[in-house]
Amino acid sequence: MKEITITTKIKVFRSAEELPSDYQTLLNSARAAMDYAYAPYSRFRVGAAVLLDNGAIVKGANQENAAYSMCICAERTALANASMQHPGVAINAIAVTVQSTRKTIAQPASPCGACRQVISEAEDRQKKDIAIILQGAEGEIYLLDSGKALLPIGFHGGFLQK
Repeated sequence: MKEITITTKIKVFRSAEELPSDYQTLLNSARAAMDYAYAPYSRFRVGAAVLLDNGAIVKGANQENAAYSMCICAERTALANASMQHPGVAINAIAVTVQSTRKTIAQPASPCGACRQVISEAEDRQKKDIAIILQGAEGEIYLLDSGKALLPIGFHGGFLQK
């Protein structure tokens, strides 16, 4: 038997003011994106914002459906919007923030498995890491250097090639 150890480095900030200014702006954009969330069932609103190499910020918000499998997450909405609006422009970072009308969320909520996979593949496609910035409605902010930190042994296109 062989064991593999996987470690994830997370930088933790007490407030947005401790972040670099471009990440502060990105996190604020993710908060603003929550205004466009459609979450009548879960009441769990998610906003995401993507910072591109050209300085553009593209937003996304979760869109629920009564058939939950038809929902689309804020992260995938923002990434798809960025790809369509700025084809070929690399993504530097994505900020994700959440809030609920049912309770205060005072810790970062990590992207779901599907979003982790999409972020990981975006990194593969652009051959460049994407910084991940996570915050709840309040509280600490997590900064990860790459989506691979969220999905260290993910599925990738190499499995499908001859």
